[in-house]
Amino acid sequence: MSTEIRSNTELPARRTDVELVTDDHLTLVGELAEPLDRPARGTLVTLHPLPTAQGFMDSHVLKKAAARLPALADIAVLRFNFRSVTSPRGTSEGVFGDGESEGFDLRAAVHETVERGLPTPWLLGWSFGTEVALKHGLEHVAAGTVAGVVLLSPPLHRTTDDELRRWADVDVPVVALVPEHDDFLQPDEAARRFAVAPNVRVVPVAGAKHLWVGERYVRTVLDAVADLVVPGSAPLPTHLAD
Repeated sequence: MSTEIRSNTELPARRTDVELVTDDHLTLVGELAEPLDRPARGTLVTLHPLPTAQGFMDSHVLKKAAARLPALADIAVLRFNFRSVTSPRGTSEGVFGDGESEGFDLRAAVHETVERGLPTPWLLGWSFGTEVALKHGLEHVAAGTVAGVVLLSPPLHRTTDDELRRWADVDVPVVALVPEHDDFLQPDEAARRFAVAPNVRVVPVAGAKHLWVGERYVRTVLDAVADLVVPGSAPLPTHLAD
């Protein structure tokens, strides 16, 4: 007998409330989920969707990543609220920075993984979170403190072509998962925009929309992310033995 992993399934993990302190002296709230009884083989730093459109650390794909990946793929998942954002975990200090001052938030999150001795993290940005990754992630790639980047539903609203060009010669994997029916940037246009940074791999996802609603699409995302961070870990189990 087995039990299906469903939308609200939370698998065993070691979950620790964390506070991140930014270089501009703000305290951000978050959670680190780690494998329960063994070392992590990979790490994700997650960057959530737009705060002014109800994006927060519990946005569903990121919450499900933290609920499943420590147990299924030995991946530690750090989630946190960008400045000014509230979730059940609490409220991060500061005011919304439209993707600019959030670079301090990203730096604090990456620093947290370094201080804890976790495997060099991948960034997983979703929507607005991809803008923060593209604007501010290169300093961490150059420092060797980021191993790769996943861009989930990148809208490229705030990211300029000049900022994209800076990613042309990166030596870490950068993968954009672009929904076929995205509200803001669909695969053909994404390929055109990212052409200035040919090292970015654009992966169209048939049938998906910007919010990745539906267990089928969540599993597509988590399989892709897990296999990038810990190669060979996908496809992830969809059922647990009773």
